Amino acid sequence: RQKRHRGALGLRDTPRRDAAAMADSDSDYASDDESTIDESEFTCENPDVVTKYKIAADCANAAMKEVRAAIAVGAKVVDLCALGDAAIERETAKYYNKKDKDGNKVEKGIAFPTCVSIDNCVCHNSPDASDAKTIEDGASVKIDLGAHVDGYVATTATTVVVGGKPVTGAQADVMKAAELASEIVIRKLRPGASTGEIGGVIEGVAKDFGVNVVEGVMTHNMKRFIIDGNKVILNKSTPEMKADPEEIELYEVYALDIVMSSGEGKPKQRDERETKVYKRAIEKNYQLKMQGSRAVFSEISKRFPTMPFTARALEEKRVNFGLVECCNHGLLHAYPVLYEKDGAAVAHVKSTFLVLKKGNDRITTFEPQEVQSDKSLSDNALVELIATELKPKPKPKKKK
Repeated sequence: RQKRHRGALGLRDTPRRDAAAMADSDSDYASDDESTIDESEFTCENPDVVTKYKIAADCANAAMKEVRAAIAVGAKVVDLCALGDAAIERETAKYYNKKDKDGNKVEKGIAFPTCVSIDNCVCHNSPDASDAKTIEDGASVKIDLGAHVDGYVATTATTVVVGGKPVTGAQADVMKAAELASEIVIRKLRPGASTGEIGGVIEGVAKDFGVNVVEGVMTHNMKRFIIDGNKVILNKSTPEMKADPEEIELYEVYALDIVMSSGEGKPKQRDERETKVYKRAIEKNYQLKMQGSRAVFSEISKRFPTMPFTARALEEKRVNFGLVECCNHGLLHAYPVLYEKDGAAVAHVKSTFLVLKKGNDRITTFEPQEVQSDKSLSDNALVELIATELKPKPKPKKKK
C-alpha cells in the first residue's frame, strides 16, 4: 500500500507489519494456533493491557524527566543517552517481577533507545561511548525514547532549548507549530475518523507558522511487541511517499509523531557511520558467513528480538563489523541519523495515546517549553478544538 523512498529515509523507515505478519515470521511471539487467539485480549479492551501501557508510559515519562533535568551546557550527548536508557531499565524493573501464569518472565525495558539530536540534527542520534560531542549554550535538543512492559509500548519525544533565554524566532515557530499540530491531531483521531485528512491539517498549521512539515515522518499504530504497526498516518504526502487512508478504531494505540522545520523539511543522511540504532527484521532470515557477525546477530536475537536497540548496548566484540554484515543481508532495519540544512530550526514532539470510549487518553506527554512566537493559528475552529478537554471529565452523579 505504501510507497517507500529510500532517499527520504523517514523517521520510521521500516516495513509495515501486523500481527499476521509476525505469526508468519520466525518471531518467538508467533502462535502455533492462531484460531485460538482472542485479539481483544491484547488490546485496550482488556483493562490489564491498559494498565501495562500506562506503567510503560510512567517509566518513559520518568526517564524523559531525568534526561531533561540533566541537559546543561557542557553535558555530553552520549551521557544523556546512557542516562535515559538506564532510567528506563531501572523504572521498568520495578514492575511485574513475578513469572506469569505460564511460568515465563514478563519482558520489559527499552522500547526505543534514548536519542539526543542537536540543532539541525533531526533524529536517531545515539552515539558510541567514545563520542565527545557536548551541549552548547542556546542549542535546541530533541529527546526521543520509549519503554515497554510485556511488549506494550509507550514512546515520547520533546524539544528543549538550553540556556534559559527566551525562545524566539524560527525555533519558537517550529516548537509552537509542532505543539499545536499535536494537540489538534490527537483530538481528531477518534473512532471513525479517516487518517487521510490528518496530513492536510498538519500542513495547515505549518503554513500558519511559516515552517515546513518534515517529510517521511509517520504516526504508527502500536500493538504488543510491535512499535510500528500496519496503520500509518503520513504527516506529509509526496509523489514518492503516499499512504492509503484508513479508519481509526476503538481500542487502538498510536505514537503521534510530529516534526517541524524552518528548512525545506527534507532531511538527509550525512554519514552512514553515524547510524547506531537498529531493529531486528523479524521477517528475514540469512545464514551469515562470518563467525563474528553470527555472534553479534545471536546477541541481538536473544536480547532485542523485536524492539529497536543501540549499538552501544551490545556486548559482543567487532560489533560494527557484525552490524554492517547484518544490514547488508537485510537482517536489521537501520534508523539513520538525519539532518536538515545547516542553520535550520527543528522541533520534534511525540506522545502515545489510547483510543478509548470516553476519549483519547494521552499517556505520555512532551511537556512543551514556553516559547515566544509572533505567529498563531488562522483557523478559529482549530483554536476552539484545542480548547476542548481531550478526555471529558465525568459528569457528577445526581444525588438521590
